[in-house]
Amino acid sequence: MRPEPLHLDPAGLSDRLHDATALTPKLMSELVASVCRRFPSFGQPEKTARIRELIQLRAWTDASLALIDLELPFWQVRRIAYDEGEWYCALSRERELPDWLDRSVEARHTDLALAILSAFIEARRISSPSIQTSVPGVAPHGDELYERVNPDHFG
Repeated sequence: MRPEPLHLDPAGLSDRLHDATALTPKLMSELVASVCRRFPSFGQPEKTARIRELIQLRAWTDASLALIDLELPFWQVRRIAYDEGEWYCALSRERELPDWLDRSVEARHTDLALAILSAFIEARRISSPSIQTSVPGVAPHGDELYERVNPDHFG
């Protein structure tokens, strides 16, 4: 099992995907190892086996879509389009909403699988629980408009 919490470096991984010209087995392995929490899935072994098979066959687009299905079950592909030499991929939690109401995640790349995986990483980043305390923090320095008062002076 992987240690929790999962340490994501979405900016670094996104940059690597953006700079890549094509997906490689090494890059896909690094992505799965660093971003995927549910892979391998013990509750859904058929999905895990399918993803492994797609990766071995280097069916990158199908493997990318299968990873989204396994890792982000509430997210769906909203749109895939090709325009002026680039693939655009939009993932959404509310696909049935009009575009202007939906808060979708979009990515683009000259390679379709890399566009899908870039959107996947962004959706994963948004879906990751943030590590926050239940009590808000206090600024170390007070506002200059207020003076500190010693309660002993009021007695």
